[in-house]
Amino acid sequence: MPLPTAFTIFAAEQTHNMSRNNANTTPSLAISFIPLAVLVLFLALAIHLFGGDAIMGGSQFSLLTASAVCAALAIWRYGRSWQQLEDAIVENMHSATPAIIILLLIGAIAGSWMASGVIPTMIYYGLKILHPSIFLIAACIICAVISLLTGSSWTTVATIGVALMGIGRALGFDDGWIAGAIISGAYFGDKVSLMSDTTVLAASTARVPIFTHIQYMLMTTVPSMVVALAVFGIAGFVTTPDATVGVESIEQALASTFHISPWLLVVPVVTGLLIARKLPAIITLFASVAIASVAMVIFQPEIIARIAGDAGAFISPFKAMILAATTDTAVETGDPLLNDLVATSGMGGMLDTVWLIICAMCFGGVMYGSGMLTAISQLFLRMAHRTVSVVGATVSSGVFFNLVTGDQYISIILTGNLYRNLYDERGLERRLLSRSMEDSATVTSVLIPWNSCGMTQSTVLGVATLTYLPYCIFNIVSPFMSVLVAATGYRIYKRHKQNDDEDTTRNI
Repeated sequence: MPLPTAFTIFAAEQTHNMSRNNANTTPSLAISFIPLAVLVLFLALAIHLFGGDAIMGGSQFSLLTASAVCAALAIWRYGRSWQQLEDAIVENMHSATPAIIILLLIGAIAGSWMASGVIPTMIYYGLKILHPSIFLIAACIICAVISLLTGSSWTTVATIGVALMGIGRALGFDDGWIAGAIISGAYFGDKVSLMSDTTVLAASTARVPIFTHIQYMLMTTVPSMVVALAVFGIAGFVTTPDATVGVESIEQALASTFHISPWLLVVPVVTGLLIARKLPAIITLFASVAIASVAMVIFQPEIIARIAGDAGAFISPFKAMILAATTDTAVETGDPLLNDLVATSGMGGMLDTVWLIICAMCFGGVMYGSGMLTAISQLFLRMAHRTVSVVGATVSSGVFFNLVTGDQYISIILTGNLYRNLYDERGLERRLLSRSMEDSATVTSVLIPWNSCGMTQSTVLGVATLTYLPYCIFNIVSPFMSVLVAATGYRIYKRHKQNDDEDTTRNI
């Protein structure tokens, strides 16, 4: 028998025996951290080599490499079957499908709202109204209100956030400060909105009434927002923008390039009304693109001619609508800064992010299917002794799952399922669990470059995640505020069950 064949059979026999012995073995903690170490190492290398362009391939390669390492360890050391890992990946991919479709539609909104003159109109009027000294705090409050009314941080950032980004740049503010104010406000409103999917998900996962969840969450969310507004207020007065002298020229360039009209503001108003009626996000966003496309035909015939070229009088509008929603569109305004502001990439500009989300879901799925995610989760459970440590472990888990799974929805579900019984055993109210989940899993997702939220907001705003991270004050403060309030014991109650139908509580 040839040596390679004999060796192959021997290896197969050893693998079969090892698989049979280890098929039900939970991976050790040390082994479970190996894929994470590989991921961090490769991501650091990709960011060092490519900087902000790491999203165009380096980050995806890092995630797939870490996934391969995890799969190899799970199969050869612990006897997991590839089918088991593949099923976990597919299930993870399935949960990300709506987010991918929404992301593509957000790209279409960015293109159609820009070409129709909606965002240029918002920038034009915003430059006239917002003074530099109050811009950051105003941007944060505006995004908070809109996100509260719509229940969507993604939609808020992709619409009014993009406009505020343009205004802030025109006023001379650093990209990090602008994006930080926008994201802080958007995630505050999303977090306490009755219409927010993450808020509903956190409450339902912890099995807490939605109004109870929101009211209890205000005790940590409002102080975190106060801190954020204070920082943005001080920064607005201390920071000296270096481009305010160009505001007038930008206003003139906008007015000469686009037809500026208050009627164009009907598009965001109608979009807000559709969201308020609780229509599915995909339907609402598609309708918004359609309305903006109609507005482009009515108000921007010159822009249509520039985008579509000589396609014919009847075909040009349709060609322009498709191009604006799907591909790169650049409009020459005569102002270099404004050229960058009004250049969009449509759905095509989101493809790198979609690719990254798919790779992140692959890594999260293989970590879960291998059992390594469960093994790491046990580490957090062992940290939970007193009430404050239980909350601290919950918050740490929410942040950790955001790092590992790359998706806030999965992080919320995993954290809720992991700690629900523990809170019951310790006699702690589940509203404390739901609040801790939101204070961590919801708000920190946008701070992680390979998380679906971090990737999306970075792509939409055109600012690298690590660039805006230090300035997302609300998102940074929220996890610490959750632990701080728990340490004080303020309105944290212990449950003592009297019978099967009645619970009483006392302050602890």
